[in-house]
Amino acid sequence: MRGANLGIAVVIAAAAFAIGAVIGRPGTGQAAGNAPVSTAAPTISGTAQQGQKLSTTNGSWSGSPTAYTYAWNLCDASGNSCTAISGATSASYTAAATDVGHTLRVTVTATNSGGSAKATSTQSAVVSSTTAPTPTTAPTISGTPANGSTLTANKGTWSGSPTNIAVQWLRCDAGGNGCTAVSGATGDTYAVAQADAGDTIRLSVTATNSGGSTTFVSQQTAAVPGAGASGCPAGTGTVQVADLTPPARLSISKASISPKLVTLGSHTIQLKFTVTACNGRPVSGAQVFATPIPYNQFSGSTKVTADDGTVTLTETRRHGFPARKRHQHLLAVFARAAKPGEPVLAGVSTRRTVAFQVNLP
Repeated sequence: MRGANLGIAVVIAAAAFAIGAVIGRPGTGQAAGNAPVSTAAPTISGTAQQGQKLSTTNGSWSGSPTAYTYAWNLCDASGNSCTAISGATSASYTAAATDVGHTLRVTVTATNSGGSAKATSTQSAVVSSTTAPTPTTAPTISGTPANGSTLTANKGTWSGSPTNIAVQWLRCDAGGNGCTAVSGATGDTYAVAQADAGDTIRLSVTATNSGGSTTFVSQQTAAVPGAGASGCPAGTGTVQVADLTPPARLSISKASISPKLVTLGSHTIQLKFTVTACNGRPVSGAQVFATPIPYNQFSGSTKVTADDGTVTLTETRRHGFPARKRHQHLLAVFARAAKPGEPVLAGVSTRRTVAFQVNLP
C-alpha cells in the first residue's frame, strides 16, 4: 500500500513539472502566450525639413514580435497635442508643407501570437521650411503720427512658420519715399520725436526661417506735424500756416485790384493778394488785413487765405476818397499777413504797401 502511494506522488510531481514548463515560473522570463512588451522606444532619424524623408526604428521588444505597424503623428512645437497624419502608416515619412512649425512622433505597434502593444517615439525637431517666409497680410502701423505720441507695430502674418521676425522703423519724406532707418528703433513701438516733423513713418518687417528671409514694408503714415530748423514743414505744395514757425516768414508775393483803374465812380474795390512762404509755396489759413492809406478812403477788412494762398477783400468807398481832391494819382494800400493767434508784429507775420492807379477827371 505504501509503495502504491509513493508511485502516485511521483506521477503528480512529474505532471506539476510539465505544467510549470508550459506556464512558466516567476523570474524565468516572458511567459508564453503574452503580448509583446516595449523595452526601448522607437527613434526617428533624418532631417526634420519640408520635403525630407524621416525614418523610424521599431524599438526593442520582449515577446518576439512577429509584425509591426506604424502611425505618424503631427504634434505642436513641444511634442504635445498630437494628431494622426492620414495615410502615414509606413516606417518612413516625408515631411509636408503643412508640417512646418510642428514636430513629429511615430507610434509603433508590435504584434505576436499573444496580442499587440504600442510604443511612441520622442518628438522630432521642429519641421523647418525650404522656402523663405511669405507675407499673407501686410504689416501695419497704429497710432497718431504726432510729436510725443507712440506708434505700434503690427507685424502682419506670414506663411513658412518664421523662426524670427525683426522690426525696423523708417523715417521717410512726405510722400513716403527716401526712407532711412531710425537708429535703434527696432522694437514693437516707436516714440515720435521732433526730428520726425514733416516726415512720414514706415515699418519694415523681416521674417526668417531655415529657407531664408523676406522683408515687407508697410504703407507710410500721415506726415508728422511741425517744422524743421528752417521753420518750414517738409515736402512741397501748400503750407498750412499753423505749421510755420520762425525763422520762416510769410510773404505777400502778389497784389492786384479790381477795377484796375480806380475812379470817382468806384464805390467798391476788390483787393486780391497771394501769400507764400518757404521758397514760394502757397500758404493756407494766413490772416490778411488790408486798408488804403490814409485810412478813411475805403473800409479796411480781414480774411484768411485759401489753399492756393489767395484771398480777395471787398472794401467800400468812404468819405475820405479822393484824399487830395482831384490831384490824387495813386491809391496806396497797406497789407498785413499773419498767423492767427500770433502778435501781428511778431512770429511769421509780414507787411507790405502797394499802390494802384487812380484816374480823376
